[in-house]
Amino acid sequence: MDKANTTLLMEFVLTGLTQESQWRIPLFLVFLVIYLLTILGNLGLIALIWKDPCLHIPMYFFLGSLAFVDTSIASTVTPKMMISLLGKGKIISLSECMIQFFSFNFSATTECFLLAAMAYDRYAAICNPLRYSLIMTHQLCTRLLVLSFVGGLLHAFIHEGFLLRLTFCNSNIIHHFYCDIISLFKISCTDPSLNYLIVFIFSGSIQVFTILTVFISYTLVLFTILKKKSVKGIKKAFSTCGAHLLSVSLYFGPLLFMYVRPASPQVDDQDMMDSLFYTVIIPVLNPIIYSLRNKQVIDSLTKLLKKSA
Repeated sequence: MDKANTTLLMEFVLTGLTQESQWRIPLFLVFLVIYLLTILGNLGLIALIWKDPCLHIPMYFFLGSLAFVDTSIASTVTPKMMISLLGKGKIISLSECMIQFFSFNFSATTECFLLAAMAYDRYAAICNPLRYSLIMTHQLCTRLLVLSFVGGLLHAFIHEGFLLRLTFCNSNIIHHFYCDIISLFKISCTDPSLNYLIVFIFSGSIQVFTILTVFISYTLVLFTILKKKSVKGIKKAFSTCGAHLLSVSLYFGPLLFMYVRPASPQVDDQDMMDSLFYTVIIPVLNPIIYSLRNKQVIDSLTKLLKKSA
């Protein structure tokens, strides 16, 4: 291509979830309710953990951080998607696109590391209960949290840096409801093969590492649980770990499907459905999953409501 006669595009059009006008208002209302529940649920959980000294333990230290990251993911993607459903705000500049992707990538990667840290915490609590306080010290928890956020930040910077090498000159139509990295590759005038390789190496490595950490931790937890003779102890352990396993399965499933499956221009709709799951659905489900299946959280909430009454 003759670069001298090429006009580089600086604005893009997000096609959004649907082109059917009759679905736009109903979908807008649905996602508005989901977004408000996401903000209320996650920020409420953070406030509850911060206010109740009984919840100032490693498990809830990570859970509060997870709620913060879920809020960030939802706020990065959902408002723009809702505006687009109203027929407005479909245009997004290159700089806005880069900022949106950076924020999403940072938050999503941090969540992967946090889920792994939470799995290790449950392993220490159930497999080594007598040494738990010696293992999960305040210093270790702080280091794991800092490493999770730093890892997310570095991963976002890597992909952002390689995105800057791409040029866009043929099409400015992004077949997605946000600036997803794969969708940007598909409309790039520059050969994105190196970018695909970077995604495979870094995103793949992070997912393999975090999933293996979760898998090994919960395999050891399962063996420890099965050795218990107390039915009450078994039920409590399964109840505590069940919520985390459910959240992990729902989160990593779509991510693996998105980045392990070879890219194809015919799977845009499937990509959007997968993305919708971990950008919109998971952030609203996590506080529900962890709260409704956690007696200590429910007791703290009940106690707080009684004081307020």
